[in-house]
Parts: sequence; C-alpha cells; structure tokens
Amino acid sequence: MSPIIKIQLTRKTMTKILENLNNKQLEAVTHFTGPLLVVAGAGSGKTRALTHRIAWLIEEKGISPWNILAVTFTNKAANEMKKRIEQLLSSDLVGMPTIGTFHSVCVRILRRNLHLLDYENSFAIYDVADQQILMKRVMEDMGIDSKRINPKAVLSHISNAKNQLIGPEQYGQYAGDYFNQKVAEIYPLYQKRLRQSNALDFDDIIMKTVELFLKFPDVLDQYQEKFKFISVDEYQDTNRAQYELVRLLAQKYQNICVIGDADQSIYSWRGATIQNIIDFEKDYEGVKTVVLEQNYRSSQMILDASNCVISKNERKQDKRLWTDRKGGSKIKHWLADNERHEGELISMEITQLLLGSEFQNYNDFVVLYRTNAQSRVVEEAFLKYGIPYRVVGGIRFYSRKEVKDMLAYLRVIQNQNDTVSLLRIINVPSRKIGSRTMELLQSFASRHNLSLFNAMLLADEIEEIPRAKAEVFEKFVKLIKDLQNLNTEFSASGMIKHVLDKSGYKKFIDDGSVEAEARLENIAELVSVAQKYDNLESQLSLSIFLEEVSLIADIDSLNESDNAVTLMTVHSAKGLEYPHVFIAGLEEGIFPHSRSLLDREELEEERRLLYVAMTRAMDNLYLIHARSRTLYGESRSNAPSQFLADIDEILVEANYGGHGARQHISVSDIGDQPVPIELNDCVVTDFFAGDKVRHNVFGEGIVVDITGGVATVAFEDSKVGIKKLALSVAPLKKL
Repeated sequence: MSPIIKIQLTRKTMTKILENLNNKQLEAVTHFTGPLLVVAGAGSGKTRALTHRIAWLIEEKGISPWNILAVTFTNKAANEMKKRIEQLLSSDLVGMPTIGTFHSVCVRILRRNLHLLDYENSFAIYDVADQQILMKRVMEDMGIDSKRINPKAVLSHISNAKNQLIGPEQYGQYAGDYFNQKVAEIYPLYQKRLRQSNALDFDDIIMKTVELFLKFPDVLDQYQEKFKFISVDEYQDTNRAQYELVRLLAQKYQNICVIGDADQSIYSWRGATIQNIIDFEKDYEGVKTVVLEQNYRSSQMILDASNCVISKNERKQDKRLWTDRKGGSKIKHWLADNERHEGELISMEITQLLLGSEFQNYNDFVVLYRTNAQSRVVEEAFLKYGIPYRVVGGIRFYSRKEVKDMLAYLRVIQNQNDTVSLLRIINVPSRKIGSRTMELLQSFASRHNLSLFNAMLLADEIEEIPRAKAEVFEKFVKLIKDLQNLNTEFSASGMIKHVLDKSGYKKFIDDGSVEAEARLENIAELVSVAQKYDNLESQLSLSIFLEEVSLIADIDSLNESDNAVTLMTVHSAKGLEYPHVFIAGLEEGIFPHSRSLLDREELEEERRLLYVAMTRAMDNLYLIHARSRTLYGESRSNAPSQFLADIDEILVEANYGGHGARQHISVSDIGDQPVPIELNDCVVTDFFAGDKVRHNVFGEGIVVDITGGVATVAFEDSKVGIKKLALSVAPLKKL
C-alpha cells in the first residue's frame, strides 16, 4: 500500500473515531499518557469512550495493539468492546489489543508461567461441582461431619478469602468463631489437594497470577513491557485481588485508564469494594479525572429524581447527570393495597399503554424488584391479563428447583401414587438410593402391577434389595404417611412448613450462602401463595392450592414469545435500558433490604441499587409500594421505602403524592379497568370452543381452543389479536 493511501485511510479512520463525541468524551478519548479516571454516569456513553480511546491510541499515537490491554467482567462486555474497536480501526491494521475478562487474561498468563509456582502449565480449572466433590473428600479425610459443617459454606468462605488475597497460612488470623476456625483447618488441606491434582479453582486464577508477579519480578516486568497501556472497565466492581493485579501491571508505566461509577457499585456481596474507584486519585500520582455527566438515555425528570436519591449517600463521586431531553413525564408513585394489587396495577398500565398501538411492543417494559421471590405475584397477574413475559437473571418462579421440589412433596402427600413426583423427591435430600436400587424397585412394581409407593411398602420382600436400603424406603414411606396425617389437620401453607422441616429439606439447602438464602425465600414465598387457602378446611386447602398452581405452571410454558415484558432483579438490570420501568416493592425491609437497615455502608449500597434501577428508565418510571404485603410466608404492613422521601415533590405525579401525605391509588385511578378478583369471586370456567366472550380489558372475542384450563381467544380488536388466558383467573364472561 502506498504512503498516500495509508494517510487517507488513517485520516478517514481518525474522523470516525473522534466524530460525534461530546467535549468530555473527547477529553477522555484523547488523553495519552499517565493515569486517567473516567467517572461515567449512567447512560453517559462509557463503553464508547473506552473503545474510542483504544482506537485513538492505535491510529493517532501509533501504539501497537500488542501493547494494549483492556479488561472487563463478562465475556459479553469483552466481545462488545472487540466488535466496536474492530469497526473503528482501519482495515489494513494487523492484530488486535488483548481484550478479555480478568479471568481469561490471567489464564493466558498462567498457561505460560504457572510451572514457576510448582504446577504444570496444563493445569485444570475446577468448576463449582468439582470443588464440592473435592471439599467433601477433604472433610471426610479430616473426620469432619458434612452434616454439621456444610461444604458449600466452607467453599464460600474460602472464595471470599481468596478474593481478598488471604491464603491458607493467613486465614487463621481472621478466624474468630467456631465455624471460621474449622475453615482455617480445612483451607490448607483443600489447597494442597488442588495442587496435587494440578488444578486451580476459579478464585485461584487471579490470586495465583498476583502471587506469580510478586514472587517473580522478571515475569511481572515482561508483562509490564507488553501491556504498557491498560484500560479497566467497571472499576467500581473490582475486588482486592483484581485491584492488586491491575496495580502491579500498571506500576511501571502508569498508563492506566479506569472507567466506572461509584454510584453504581452494587456488588459488595461478591467482594467488590467501592473504595477502589474512590481512592484511585490517591493510589496514582498526577491523575487526570474526566466526569461524563451527559446522559443519552433518560428524560431530565428521571435524572433529577435519580440525582435526588443518590445525593443522600456520603460515599460518592461528585457529578450530576443531565440531558438534552428536557422535561419528560413526571415520576409515577403508586400505593397499592397489597402485592396482588401491585401486580394488577402494573398489568393494567401496560395493557392501557399498548391498547392504541399498531404493534404491541412488550419489549419496551421491564419490572424490577429487589429479590427473585417478588416475581411470583407479577407473573400471576401477567398470566391473568395474557401479557407475555420472560424472567431474566433467574428462573420463572414455579420452575425454580426448590419450588418444584416442594410441590412434588405436596403432590405425593395428596396422591402417593404420583410416580413422577415421587421419583423427583426420593433422593432429595439424598437418601443414598442408587439408580440400581431404583431399577429393582421399579421392576418389582411393574411385575406385580403396583404403584412405586406401594412397592416401597414391600421393599423388604425384594431379595435383590439389601436390608439397609429397604429400611431407607420404610423411613421414606413413614415420612409420607406422617405428612398425610398432618394434612388432615393443617392448611396448605402449614403443610409446606412441615415438609420443609420433617423431610430435612431446609437443612439440605441452607448452606449459609447468598444462594441458599434466596432459595429459602422462594419457599417462603410459596407459603405466601398457599396462605390464600388458609380459610378452607384441611385437605381441601392443599387440593385447591395444587390445582391452581398446576394451572399456572402449565400456562407458564405458553409465553415464550420474544416480544415479552422483562422481569428481573435490579442486580440483573445493570447496563440495560427500557422506555418504561416499574420498580416494585419499595418498602422498608424489602427495598432497602432488611439486612441493610442497621448498617450504614449496606444502606448506601441499597441506595445505589435504587439509583441503578431508576436510571434504566428512558421515558416513564413507576415507583410502587404496597400498604401490606405477604412475602416469605409473612403478612406485614411495612412503611414506604425511606428512599422515596428523598425525591423532590415537584418531580412526582401529583395524583400520587410526593413525600408528604401519600394518596392511595385505587384501580379506578388508572382508568376504566376491572377490580382485582378475589379468591371467593365466582369465576366461570365452563367455556367451550366457539363461545363468544367479553374480557374487561381486551373487549369481545371468540374462544378458539380450550387446553388444560387455558383458553385461546381471538379478540375482535385487531390490535389485541389472539391471547392465551388462564380460565381460573382471567376476567372472562360468556355472552
């Protein structure tokens, strides 16, 4: 290629790199050497600034792509960065910068150098299942009862230690209580066994890279020479190990650019520390700081409300988001009667907004909540109104393993001959019944024309089954019989509590981890569902409860359309945006979470979490709390979230009150919509194909199919079209 063509290509590329950047983005992109801190507010073009700067370094400053490193937290983010940089660079460029997650970059380094730490470079990486198997063996060898000390909880504590660069030799210094003293005993042997297996667990990957650099300065120097320019995305989410890794690599040349937002630091439970980004200007000399405050996502009204909330935090970086999109709709603050009413209000607002649309774009809507268990009532409301939805960052409520396990126990209590449910729970919790034993039992049942449960009653007569295994079956049968007797006395909600306790399931899943807490919350939320049937007599209560849940679970699978409302926790929503955002459950003890109410730092993180939720909204933001709520099996009347009082009254829709006297919102406030249906309402379910029906929201239509309690209705209004509706809950009337 001639020099002239090369110059023309470069000029053209340079125009592409720098055009359409605002002044602050341009300032960040064209910073050359020395440490750079880019404080990037929500929706301010963070990824754009980072990728354009890397392209500018290559095209304008002639930095070799080989000398550039960019790290982030997810493969998705890394791939997006690669794609954008490729589009910006000239077509004749050879090579790309090193772009990847912290772990992928460290694995590359260790594959070349781990032999220096007495491992082979062909090391294995143990996943969670591998770690648990190894930990159980270690504990068995040490004579530690895994029923008293949960292996998963031990692994969780070791993981936290590794993220803080605390090795097995140092852990004992921090072991105050009995459990941590046991972890201090187990940690060294666990690490020894990993080494013997020539394996690293996920947390070792960064920790061992830091250890390598500290023990072998020549290796560190090699990578300092290679990575002379370093960019770190989402710096507010780094933990101690990641911080130290970056510090070592940047030590020699100090050409480090970190980009992030302290106000969006929401992962302390994963070991991330907000202090890393707050202290960046102290950690490096001569830092240039650029603050990106222009938002390209939200209306000014939404930004002002978000600024009101985050301004109350003490630990923050000074900035105030603004946009060229002046004005916008006021924030809508709703007070619902209860959680079911909350789901109704959201459903009716979505339906109302889409009624006049030529194309009903459900993708424009998201419902955010603090914990996964809150999705259940919203899901049920959406099923009632025929609103397609997807659950992101989790599984649909009735598809979660712990919920399905509980329901399987209840179905066997109601019908001991339910073989499918029986097979699901026979080894949950583990009763050490192997597949061979189950094959023998099933073969016996088949030969004698017995149900599997009745075959268990005769297990001691099956010669091939050892006496010890037959006794296990006898104990299981006794458990079910005892629970069946209790079902004559207790309602459905009481039966769930008895199953959780007497089956050993609570102890089985409660390993002390955050995930275990979420699983227990989901079971407690199932209790909330069942409490609706507490006024029915025992046995009938469980029967009606299982009938409704089965219908909901069946219809669940019918809403797989890509055009769907998104339901997710706020943690899952980071980095996303939607025209219409509903934030549900804004009550003390829920959002903010009860764990944070007595801890200032945790309360500040909850405030940042709400800030993240609010700044997902582009056009309309709905903040909702309920007068009373049944959640995790308890009915309570919580005060509105304290964060709501931080929002200036002038930003809030007048009908719904500001932080003065709050007005109650009835269904009629939203328009001519149906009143929420209570359980004792008479709902007609004897519909047939061909029936003409009226729906309070969708109008008149014809039933075209009835399958499993789900009606497919073709509505006359072409904008509504065909809907699938659960007959037990949908407000349909025969005409």
